[in-house]
Amino acid sequence: MEIKKNPKSNLENFSKIFIQIGLVLTMFVVYKAIEYKTYDKTYGDLGVVTMNAEMEEEIPITERVEPVKPKTPPPPTPEKIEVVEDEKEIEETVIESTETDETEAIVVEEIEEVEEVEEVIEDVSFMIIEDVPVFPGCKGDKNELKKCFSEKVQKHFSRKFDADLPNELGLSPGRKRVFIAFKIDRNGDIVNIQARAPHPKIKSEVVSVMNQLPKMKPGRQRGKPVGVKYSIPFTLIVE
Repeated sequence: MEIKKNPKSNLENFSKIFIQIGLVLTMFVVYKAIEYKTYDKTYGDLGVVTMNAEMEEEIPITERVEPVKPKTPPPPTPEKIEVVEDEKEIEETVIESTETDETEAIVVEEIEEVEEVEEVIEDVSFMIIEDVPVFPGCKGDKNELKKCFSEKVQKHFSRKFDADLPNELGLSPGRKRVFIAFKIDRNGDIVNIQARAPHPKIKSEVVSVMNQLPKMKPGRQRGKPVGVKYSIPFTLIVE
């Protein structure tokens, strides 16, 4: 009985193809073997590593200073103890009680009244007084009252003074200076009038004119009325 095979299943038909594939693979392996190259390994010099230099630490040299102990002061000298004989009597201090009994009479000494001395403030200059004297009719603050006071005194002198007197006395022509000073006391009256003039009669006339000044409101220092000194110069023209 003859076995029949399928032509496609017969491997002998593919033998040439298998030979060609094997030949190609063999030549490829031979080629790679011929082309394979090897190289010698070289290592660079890394130098000498010294670990001791890095690990060494500089330790500072320190010196321990012992503190100076203060000297112990000598013990205090013991107090001298006085030995007293038993037979000697010692005076004891007796403290009397200050408490009083209800039945004990209390004697009160006579109380003397002391008069309170009023503080006397000396006279103050018109330029530094706290509250200036007020001429009748003047108003305003401190500076305005000062200016008004001087103007009122000058007008009073010009109106009351006898302008013909210097010419009647035969004084040489020219300007004559007259200085006037007075005080406004604590009551506001004009007192202690003083004058310096080129002739005694002129001096008397000046004093008479100043005595005619009206009563003022007194000046005050620290809230209390005080005497205030005032001075002013005048010029007389003799023809």
